[in-house]
Amino acid sequence: MAYSVATANLGLTQAAPIEAPKISFAAKNVDLVEWKGDILAVGVTEKDLAKDADSKFENSVWKKLDSLLGGLLSEASAEEEFTGKSGQSTVLRVTGLGSKRVGLIGLGSGKTNATALAYKSLGEAVASVAKASQASSVAVALASSDGLTAESKLTTASAIASGTVLGIFEDKQSKKPVLKLVDVLGFGAGPELQKKLKYAEDVCSGVIFGRELVNAPANVLTPGALAAEASNIAATYSDVFTATILDAEQCKELKMGSYLGVAAASANPPYFIHLTYKPPTGPVNAKLGLVGKGLTFDSGGYNIKTGPGCSIGLMKIDMGGSAAVLAAAKAIGQIKPPGVEVHFIVAACENMISGAGMRPGDIVTASNGKTIEVNNTDAEGRLTLADALVYACNQGVDKIVDLATLTGACVVALGPSIAGVFTPSDDLAQEVLSASELIGEKYWRLPLEDSYWESMKSGVADMVNTGGRQGGSITAALFLKQFVSEKVKWMHIDMAGPVWNDKKKAATGFGISTLVEWVLKNSSS
Repeated sequence: MAYSVATANLGLTQAAPIEAPKISFAAKNVDLVEWKGDILAVGVTEKDLAKDADSKFENSVWKKLDSLLGGLLSEASAEEEFTGKSGQSTVLRVTGLGSKRVGLIGLGSGKTNATALAYKSLGEAVASVAKASQASSVAVALASSDGLTAESKLTTASAIASGTVLGIFEDKQSKKPVLKLVDVLGFGAGPELQKKLKYAEDVCSGVIFGRELVNAPANVLTPGALAAEASNIAATYSDVFTATILDAEQCKELKMGSYLGVAAASANPPYFIHLTYKPPTGPVNAKLGLVGKGLTFDSGGYNIKTGPGCSIGLMKIDMGGSAAVLAAAKAIGQIKPPGVEVHFIVAACENMISGAGMRPGDIVTASNGKTIEVNNTDAEGRLTLADALVYACNQGVDKIVDLATLTGACVVALGPSIAGVFTPSDDLAQEVLSASELIGEKYWRLPLEDSYWESMKSGVADMVNTGGRQGGSITAALFLKQFVSEKVKWMHIDMAGPVWNDKKKAATGFGISTLVEWVLKNSSS
């Protein structure tokens, strides 16, 4: 299907090409003092810098390096005030080693095992050091890796690789990075570790894709453009993907009145996106649904966003859930996990204002027959998700995870870095949260308090679409629950906070890595 949308390039702005950095990763059994290249980057804890009674480093790796460098590391820990604290880094020019420079990167106290997030941050610091020095080859090692098990070495190496790739990539760069080769030392070698590094690269290519979808302005990333991006994923990985893109008329035939009510005011027509992943060989043991909110712009409708803090100028990010879902699809297309079928679903549209638009007080009917009194047109995401969730359940899936930049209430509750999680299933909560811990994303489970549903009752329909300010993220989740089959395990993730980094003025790619990890947990790999 072609997407001919007259206003898709309003202002003649065109989408920028999205290219992940092309970096070759290799796990090697090489003594770090013998490694040859531009920068040897070593992750160091405060504990690693402890000295004995003779003022010599107790850590054997650090002691050996310091001896070869004539005490340069001792000087750095004193004169450069490098103590190994998290976030500290310094680069030293050296002679006597195979590397031209040594980068010292702090990992924190070292009293407990570092988290995936800490090792990802190490990779980001490596990227920063490499960019500053315009290095083409880097080796990464830890001063202490004795406490790592065989399994944790795999996840640690993967986290470092992820941080390096994502740290190298930036949307706007005055100087293109030249980093081409990263060797990971001290974690062993072999096909299993190399496969894990390749996995990290595949996931990162998805994260970068997702970031750039969210970063794209709404005059470039219209619903039609988002549908075209989805179709391109299916075409690129046609051995495992098929695409179904429904237009407004086809959605009307499916009685998606809730979704179409939101889309009615925009000159840019809606597109309902459905990508299906099936493994290239073998049986399917689990069927999953990933549903993402796809509001490419949200004006608020007739309840227009106004006043300080309304963030209307940032509402291009309201499709962050759909970006996570489609980016996960891109990564899954490369990884090709066996034994699992995945349905990636997005009801894409804009929430605008016109004479044809949805008004406060209107009643819309969702595709499962339930009626909704719209008491606030700015609570539109849940209306689009309602029909998307019904559609997902009709695909015969066992489990559904939906992601949405749904409520400001969740940001108030959990701040800008943590997503809220809602599910009636303890098993599903355990699956997703354990996946998130492996890759260092932050989620917090909140209650589905059934008594709050009283505030969602309507005198003229089955429900209203908002229940007031108190417990707003909970009532939003309870609303979505009305459109999920009782036979399906379901989780709602409210990612309104962590989708965007306000300091960097850029998308974070939040949720993508967790989704991919969760899919793999359900596969037979």
